[in-house]
Amino acid sequence: MSVEIERRVAEYYAEKLRAHGATHRGVDWSTPESHMLRHEQFLRILRPGDSVLDYGCGYGSLGEYLEAGGLPLRYQGYDVASEMVAAARERHAARRDWRFTSERDELEPADVAIASGIFNVKVDTPAERWCEYTLGTIRDMAALARRGLGFNMLTSYSDTDRMEDRLYYGDPRFYFDWCKRNLSRHVALLHDYGLFEFTILVRFDA
Repeated sequence: MSVEIERRVAEYYAEKLRAHGATHRGVDWSTPESHMLRHEQFLRILRPGDSVLDYGCGYGSLGEYLEAGGLPLRYQGYDVASEMVAAARERHAARRDWRFTSERDELEPADVAIASGIFNVKVDTPAERWCEYTLGTIRDMAALARRGLGFNMLTSYSDTDRMEDRLYYGDPRFYFDWCKRNLSRHVALLHDYGLFEFTILVRFDA
C-alpha cells in the first residue's frame, strides 16, 4: 500500500514541478516566505558540521537555505519523485559533495534527518491509512538518523472552513506523544510560528 501512496504522491509533485519549475510553488508552498519559515524551525536541531538527510528534498531548497545561513553541513536529498531528483541534480550540479536520489536503498545514515512538507498531501488516501504511512516514514527516518530528526505537518487546529479534503491535518498531541513513547524522551513541539502547521524535533541525545 505504501508503494501505491508514494506513486500518487510522486505524480502529484511531478505535476507541480512541471507547472511551476524549481520554485516554492513547484513544491506546493504558497509563498517563498512560508517556505523559508518552515526551514527556519529545523535550525534548533542542527549543529555545524552535521550530515543532513533531507527526506523529501524536492529540488534541494533546504540545503540552499542552510548553506546561505552559513551552516556548514554534509547534505543528501531523497525524494520519491524522480523528476524532483533530476531537478535537484541539475540545479546543484556544481555541488559534487551533495547527493540526490529517489532510491531508498542508496541512502546513507546521517546525523539528522529532516522532512518538510511530505506529510501534507494525502490526495485521496483515507486519513487513517495516511496516518499509518506517516508513522512508518518517521520510523524510517529514525533508522537513518544518528542524532535526531525533525518533521512538520499541517495541524488539526487549522480553521475548519479552510481545510481541504486532499490534505492531511495531523493532531500535534498525537505525534508528540507517539515520538515520546517510541523514539526518545527528548521531543520538542513547535506550534507558534504563524502557519497552520506544527514542527516536531526529536533528539536521540540530550
